[in-house]
Amino acid sequence: MAPQLPDPVSLAVPGFVLLVLAEMVVAHFRDRRRYEPRDTLTSLMLGLGSTVAGVLSAGAVFAMATWVSRFRLFDIGWQWYWFVIAFVVDDLAYYAFHRSAHRVRWFWASHVIHHSSQHYNLSTALRQTWTGFFSLAFIFRLPLFLIGFPPAMVFFVAGVNLIYQFWIHTELIGRFPRWFEAVMNTPSHHRVHHATNPRYLDRNYAGVFIIWDKVFGTFEAELDEERPRYGIVHQLGSFNLLWAATHEWIGIARDVWRAPWRAKPGYIWRPPGWSHDNSRETSETLRQAWLAGQMRPSSTSLPASADGSATALSPSERSAGASAASR
Repeated sequence: MAPQLPDPVSLAVPGFVLLVLAEMVVAHFRDRRRYEPRDTLTSLMLGLGSTVAGVLSAGAVFAMATWVSRFRLFDIGWQWYWFVIAFVVDDLAYYAFHRSAHRVRWFWASHVIHHSSQHYNLSTALRQTWTGFFSLAFIFRLPLFLIGFPPAMVFFVAGVNLIYQFWIHTELIGRFPRWFEAVMNTPSHHRVHHATNPRYLDRNYAGVFIIWDKVFGTFEAELDEERPRYGIVHQLGSFNLLWAATHEWIGIARDVWRAPWRAKPGYIWRPPGWSHDNSRETSETLRQAWLAGQMRPSSTSLPASADGSATALSPSERSAGASAASR
């Protein structure tokens, strides 16, 4: 008989709030630029909206998971070690989702909300999507139900995974001992993931175990000489809640409407920044331009900022190219 498992995220919410307040106090005395009141309020309200959206869609997601589990390959029990195995397998599934959320524009339209803040603090962890159900993000966990992991177990370990990811959204923690950094996702690794520097773009997709990035070739270490710049390549430029939650969906709709018929699907399933006429830049082309710049250290070209002005870069970032239109 399936045990009654608590919702770990709901239990952790008071701790989230207390830790955000504690970090705000520390930031007040160390560096007030770490928090911006309007940005923090936007993050908190996006988190609240995400919670409401999750409650509204939870029944449908659980019903689908239960239906899929009817076709499971194995009957997995409730012994403690299955929770451990489920946690590891679920983290791999999260890696697959997270990587797709950066490489497929349809998924990015939901995930971009989490990256839209130009600040990196614990409140940023709460900046979550309102449209995850609409973007079908839950399909990445369906293989776990087909294997035979009970839905309640999967949702429980997924909640623990989400709790782990909360604390790594901070600049107050530097680096941990080498052995820990080698295996686990840490604030240092995740700062790279949230950065817009060409060196760091679309790297470190891990949820809990950074080993996935090392196995699949998407790992990038944080360098002391190159501090991350946060946000999205084409910055949001607004604290409007509705715009933050829907701007990429609106962008997709506009692009699909204007594009030639053969190109329309590309604006949905290709990477963010893709265009049928090559008039935009994807994270991959930005990174390639940056790599080319490494071989031409005398180059002095500068990418454009969100407002069209030149952005000062470190010497290693020159020739990185123009900002992507939808990244």
